[in-house]
This record gives sequence, structure tokens and C-alpha cells, in this order.
Amino acid sequence: MKELKAFLDYSHSVYHAVAYLEETLQQTGYTCLQETEKWSLTPGGKYYLTRGGSALLAFRVPTEPARGFLFTASHADRPTFRVKENGELVGKYTRLATEKYGGMVISTWLDRPLSIAGRVIVETEKGVKSRLVDIDRDLLLIPNVAIHMNRKVNEGYAWNPAVDTLPLAGTEGAKEKLWAALEKAAGGKILGHDLYLYVRQNASVWGVEEEFISAQALDDLQCVWGCAQGFLQAEESGDIPVLCVFDSEEVGSSSCQGAGSQLLARTVDRICDALGCQPDTMLANSFMISADNAHALHPNHPELSDATNAPVVNGGVVLKFNANLRYATDGVGAAVLRQVCQKAQVPVQTYYNRADLPGGSTLGSISMGNVSVPTADIGLAQLAMHSAWETAGVKDCDYLTRAMQTYYSSTLAVNPDGSLQLA
Repeated sequence: MKELKAFLDYSHSVYHAVAYLEETLQQTGYTCLQETEKWSLTPGGKYYLTRGGSALLAFRVPTEPARGFLFTASHADRPTFRVKENGELVGKYTRLATEKYGGMVISTWLDRPLSIAGRVIVETEKGVKSRLVDIDRDLLLIPNVAIHMNRKVNEGYAWNPAVDTLPLAGTEGAKEKLWAALEKAAGGKILGHDLYLYVRQNASVWGVEEEFISAQALDDLQCVWGCAQGFLQAEESGDIPVLCVFDSEEVGSSSCQGAGSQLLARTVDRICDALGCQPDTMLANSFMISADNAHALHPNHPELSDATNAPVVNGGVVLKFNANLRYATDGVGAAVLRQVCQKAQVPVQTYYNRADLPGGSTLGSISMGNVSVPTADIGLAQLAMHSAWETAGVKDCDYLTRAMQTYYSSTLAVNPDGSLQLA
């Protein structure tokens, strides 16, 4: 949990999350590949690549000829507010102009210390550079309106993101100081930026038995961490294990760093080209686990869950189903996931949306258009999804890591009847 908390506390933006994973991979002997160069891969080699600073793919080449791929897919972005260009609004106060990124619970962002983190493109003496910035102090706050001035705030209030959620940065003369602080952190003149707000609070383990963890961006950094740890701890497989961490899931995955892009498909092609394999044959013997958190049974509103498929926090890995394929799990995928968890001695739960409460889609169904392989959509049960401060289970973090370690240590076999099994 200390390692997970360290990851969460550093990952104040999608760029910081990917940078943390990149450093972890480098420390464990992985070689960085550049998309702009020809790849040379060797048996037993460990490799990774990044795109745009916000997506990362890592893989290992078995010592013997590989049969297929074992994929996991998760995402490192989260609902937040993005800082606009020319973002300072100056009057009696200095505020920041922002816009919503993804679907969020707006009220949870108010009246708590915030700051800014992300990526900037700066002009330096040695040319244009991309750098991470994180103003590591309490910098901003979105103030609520007093109940005396908004008597209906507790009766259901429609938040206007163009008015109600603009963060306060300072008094009238703060504009120049704010931008100067950003350029000082960037180490040069800023030519472009991708900056976002984050909550100034570290992850917390709590509860009578310290069974809960709360933090920002548990959806989906909890699954990113579990998949990455399982990937790193796994034994050699007869397949090529691939860890995929995408961007843009919260806004439809349509960026060039998202699951809807050609990033994974092109990476598969290049791996096969370097190893002398046929992509179609390899993919026909492959599997994907899409890991994105699931809604837990709510303690105060159990009626919002499906009566017979309502997972609980700390109850184990959650298999997610949807008849309209918003989740990609089918019977074959469910069977593989259950084989994995049985071998890992990890409990499995199931999730369906309540029939009259449609949910969102996730990475499995989105990536299917580019890399079409049997898939299981899974997650960990959590409360307050898309709040600025989310809650999940301590035990579930261990469950996912153990399951992914077992998965990545296995070798997939495709039976003539279309069923799959892991050895």
C-alpha cells in the first residue's frame, strides 16, 4: 500500500502517472523504443514505448518463439478541469478559466485546496522541450456560494462550469505572478501547455480495520498499478505479455494516445515484423483483459445496483457484463478470467448495470475495432466514481496484482471449439 500511495500521490496528471511508470520500467531493465526508429528485438528482451507522454506500452519477448499476446489495458487519465489558453480572468480577483475534462461530480471539487500539474512545451537555449510541471503547493480553490445566497443549494443545484467552478488564484494583481510561477517551474518560456487541476491531498488508508483507500483518480490508477505490478512480477510466458496504459478514456479514447487509436495495432505489427511473426496468426492466439474500475454496491443507496450482480468493496476482482457490449466480456472471456483468478486464489464478483440505469463504455469494447481479440472487462469495486475523491478497497489492490501476475505468467491455448484455456 505504501508503494501504491506513492504512485497515487505523484500522479497529479496523466503525464506524471506515465512518467512514474516509465521510471519504474527503466529501473527494472526495460529499454525504451522510439516510434520514429526501426526496432531490433531479441529473445528475453524487455521493452517499452510512450506516445505523447500520456500513453505507455511495455512488453517482453520470450526466450522461445512466442505463440500470441497477453494484453491488459487500463487508462491513466481522470475527470478534472483543464486550464484554458489565456486562462487568467482579472477583476477584483484573479481566477483561472477552465473547462471540464470528462464526466465529473462537480460539487466534490469545491472548497478544497487545488493546484496545477501537467505538460508544457518550452523554449530553451537548446531548442523546444517537453517538460512536466507540478506547482507543489496549495495554489487554487473553487469557493462555494454561502447558503444565505443560494438557499436551494441542498435541493439540487445545476452547476454552471462557465461560472460556478472557476478557481480562485489570488487578488487583482496575481495574474503575472501566476504565469511567472508556471514558467519558473517549466524552466523556460511556455509555448504550449496541457495543464490540469488536481486535489492537494495525499491518498489515505482508513476504516476500522484500515480496509479502505481513498484518493483522487483511483479510476483508473488503481487498475494501472495492479496491472503494472502483475506484469513486472510475472514469470516467463510462452506468449508476449503487453502492458497497455492509455490516455483519453474519459473523453472517448479518440486521441492518438487513446485505446481507439492505432497505437496498439501498430505496435503489434512492429513486434511481429521484428520477430518474423505473422500478426494475424499471433492475434488469433491472444487475449485481452480490460481493467477499469467498477461501481460498488453503495452503502446508502443499494437500490441503484442490479439486485443479483452488485459487487462490494474488498470482495475481489469484478467481471463486467453488458448485453449491448459496452463491456466486452462474453462467456469465453469470463471463463478465462475465472481460470486466472482460480489459479491465483482470488475471489471473483460480477457486475451488470441496473437495467434502467445505462452505464458508460470502457477500453475493451473501444480497442476491439483495432485489435480484435477475445476480451474480459474487469475492474475493482469502488465508491464515488468520478468524484474528486474516490474510495476503494485495500484487499482488492492485492487481489488484482495477484491475478495479473498469474495471467501474465500463463500461456494461452485456443481449443478447436473456440474456448480458451491457460497453462
